Amino acid sequence: MARLIPATWSASPEAFGARRNRRPCRYEAYVPDLLADRPLDLDAEMSADVVDVEVALASFDATAGLRPDLEQLARFLLRAEAVASSRIEGLRVGSRRLARHEARVAHGDHPNDATADAVLGSIEAMRLAIDVVATASEVTVGHILKMHQTLMGRSTTPELGGVVRDRQNWVGGNDFNPCSAEFVPPPPEFVDPLLMDLCAFINRDDLPAVVQAGMVHAQFETIHPFADGNGRTGRALIHVVLRRRQSATAYVPPVSLALATNSRAYIAGLNAYRYVESAASAVAAEAMRLWLEVFLEATHRSVMDAARLGQDLEALEARWRAAATPRRGSAADRALVSLLSHPVVSVEDVATLAGVSFQAANVAVQRLVGAGVLEPTGKAARNRLFEAPEVLSLLTRYERSVATPSGDTRQDSPARPVPDPR
Repeated sequence: MARLIPATWSASPEAFGARRNRRPCRYEAYVPDLLADRPLDLDAEMSADVVDVEVALASFDATAGLRPDLEQLARFLLRAEAVASSRIEGLRVGSRRLARHEARVAHGDHPNDATADAVLGSIEAMRLAIDVVATASEVTVGHILKMHQTLMGRSTTPELGGVVRDRQNWVGGNDFNPCSAEFVPPPPEFVDPLLMDLCAFINRDDLPAVVQAGMVHAQFETIHPFADGNGRTGRALIHVVLRRRQSATAYVPPVSLALATNSRAYIAGLNAYRYVESAASAVAAEAMRLWLEVFLEATHRSVMDAARLGQDLEALEARWRAAATPRRGSAADRALVSLLSHPVVSVEDVATLAGVSFQAANVAVQRLVGAGVLEPTGKAARNRLFEAPEVLSLLTRYERSVATPSGDTRQDSPARPVPDPR
């Protein structure tokens, strides 16, 4: 049975701030019900909503799978999801800054940008989630630890990566004690068994995938097993389930973007999920309904956003081809598609992406610069980078659009921090 465990926080004489931060105080930690063997009963209306979302996921997945530039769309969406998930955690970096940083890192440079490094860690963790964890015969706690280790590997605290917490943590309140926190997760002795139960639930295949993904995310965020990086890891687990259950095989629906746009409903849904009652009670059923309503709406929105982005990328590629008029099969022709997901490149990168010689790649880059597709950046002659500004602008417009409740930035304002449109 889900329950609250009362506890006392010891005095902290060394704590800074107000005197109350140094006194002992009382708090309650929440321990959720186990999920592995839990039956799930959805009423008729919720079942219909689930079907609508699963049909939307499957329909776009099938359509996306027919695109000749599927790999580019999938990579673009994965990056957008990882960037958005990082932005929720306060890691804000523009698309141009991130793309340039990633390109420099790939060429062996070591630019001093801790925020961009942390976002690259999010991208790498997301790739691991969908390419490795989601395709494993069964998901284990070790997989979750590896995802977290990858996520934290580029952060300022890599030593926290893949390490389950051994002390009480909390969300909100102050930095000194959990007594005024908005939420206090389970005490550390409960974390390992709860993670094992969560993995057993992930490995089930007897309930709708989108329901399973929503419950996995809420349960993981409730367990909060790490000292940092819980939000990004929990959002990556959504895609582990959707990919594992074959609901989104061709792309990563940007669910994080939709959840962040309606952050109040998201937080309220997670709070509702944390009921204190028997799993078989009406209270528990209502808690599941309230949370799943939020998650289903966000997932459905993410599919529509992904479809619109696909159309925008197709239109951009068509404009490029009209401007550059590349010969079919040429280096410039091959490079055009790759630029959609690699907006900052060197000549060496184009050679690798297009599978051509350095000389052919150099000719292609000059052609694309002349057509206005690429622009040179910086003044260095060696390892000079070129960027596709329209891709970076499209990514910014996309993130601003999905951060707007109506999706129309001409009539509505973004509901959360987003990149500057300029």
